[in-house]
Amino acid sequence: MKKVIVYQIDSFTKEKFKGNPAAVVLNAENMTTEEMQLIARELNNSETAFVFKPHHPKENFDYHVRYFTPTTEVPSCGHATIAALYAKAQEDQLDSCTIRIHTPIGILPIHIERNDDDYLITMTQGRFELSPAFDPLITQRILLALGLTMDDLDEKCPVQIASTGHSKVMVGIKSNMILQHLTPDLSTLAKLSKEIGCNGYFVFTFETGEKEILTNGRMFAPAIGIAEDPVTGNANGPLGGYLIQNKIRETTDAIFEFTGKQGEAINRIGKVKVQVSIQDSQPHIIRITGNAVSVFRTTMDL
Repeated sequence: MKKVIVYQIDSFTKEKFKGNPAAVVLNAENMTTEEMQLIARELNNSETAFVFKPHHPKENFDYHVRYFTPTTEVPSCGHATIAALYAKAQEDQLDSCTIRIHTPIGILPIHIERNDDDYLITMTQGRFELSPAFDPLITQRILLALGLTMDDLDEKCPVQIASTGHSKVMVGIKSNMILQHLTPDLSTLAKLSKEIGCNGYFVFTFETGEKEILTNGRMFAPAIGIAEDPVTGNANGPLGGYLIQNKIRETTDAIFEFTGKQGEAINRIGKVKVQVSIQDSQPHIIRITGNAVSVFRTTMDL
């Protein structure tokens, strides 16, 4: 019989039942892919992270991490990475340190900052990539499925795919009121995902009404079983690269930082701090930082 440790963590918040919930399964060394998928389906979070030691002691990382939605494995997940390292820090009572994790998108350094008995987690994301803007026909179809019109778009913001390992369609709009009242056609979005090769749609606005918050956002990914993701690291992080590469936000510094808020429409508000290092006027390294809070810890026999 296998015994694993399971945490339920809310990421990008310090308040239980806010932010983005993720399950974390520690000591998952002896689990099969099928078992991981079944547990992710049973726990029914948008993502469940499975953490286990390297197969060989000489490998140049500390842990493997794999990510599963209730229906499929995905290459990367921001909030589940925050959750996984927060759970690991709590379980082992770690001091401040940097841990290297092996993920399907590569080996990523994750910084753990200890503050008394709590932790702040910073994830270095994968390589930033930005696809060309969609042609007007595809853009119109995406907007229609989201319940938007061309007039709703922020004219500075092209509709295109951005990625730091798990791609999202970036859709910038003018109005926070429209954002919070979106009722997308999830079936049509799922079908579009197969056409465009991207499962997530991140709709954001600069109309926040809060000086310390640059963007409000919502993220829909029905093609992988996520009607709406509360607070998305793999959307807010790429958004930073998108803003710099498209010169929507310009800076003379080598670092661009902002805070994105998400989850208001579904009462799971959370905040993501994004840092983009800039090299030759282009986004170079993207990091996201978030708080977390443990909801429960239990053990499971398999």
